[in-house]
Amino acid sequence: MNQVLQQKKGLVKDVFDKVSKKYDFMNDVMSLGIHRRWKRNLIQMMNPSSKKSLVDVACGTGDIAKLYMEATNNNSSVLCIDPNINMVKECKDNLVKYKNIKFKVCNAEKLNVPDDSFDFYTISFGLRNTKNLNKSLEEAHRVLKKGGRFFCLEFSKIENSNLEYIYKKYSKIIPQIGEIIVGEKKPYDYLVKSIDNFINQEELIAKMKDNNFVKCKYRNLTGGIVAIHSGWKV
Repeated sequence: MNQVLQQKKGLVKDVFDKVSKKYDFMNDVMSLGIHRRWKRNLIQMMNPSSKKSLVDVACGTGDIAKLYMEATNNNSSVLCIDPNINMVKECKDNLVKYKNIKFKVCNAEKLNVPDDSFDFYTISFGLRNTKNLNKSLEEAHRVLKKGGRFFCLEFSKIENSNLEYIYKKYSKIIPQIGEIIVGEKKPYDYLVKSIDNFINQEELIAKMKDNNFVKCKYRNLTGGIVAIHSGWKV
């Protein structure tokens, strides 16, 4: 399944090139800091034990990798992957004190790692930025070990009409906030459109099952503003 907006040549790369330096600060402003709680919820749902390996795709500035290492007492390994070299540089800087973390620049649709390599796969606010959902999910399944688990934290569809109305109103001012803080409006125009165009919770479950994941489920957070999807490779 191709995502039409993301097919525009260089669009996603250009967006993240422009926001990488103030990515964390802008996320805090836009979500009122709640994105950090969402990420902690993902790690709690994962409940990882020591000596387990994680591949964190669309790693951004390394929030998930940091939480994962802390949850396993720094006794695990992480491969942080992002298609944007500037984001990977920010990630390296943020995680410099952690051992057993490696970094790679590549796309979710073509991960440059062997089959059956990881116990966990995470992608946080990155799946909607891929050009092809099916290829991304196929790669996620390929690189997981048998018995490995997939986790996706992503913006989703709000189930409460009143909350949806408020959220839609707020979304309209996000590009203006971006222009004030980052000096760029275009990346946040893209952000709002990409969220609006992304598939709903049940549709993503269906895509996961199409790509051989089993025991697929999701958990809505903050009324469905975001959702955590998970599935197993058997």
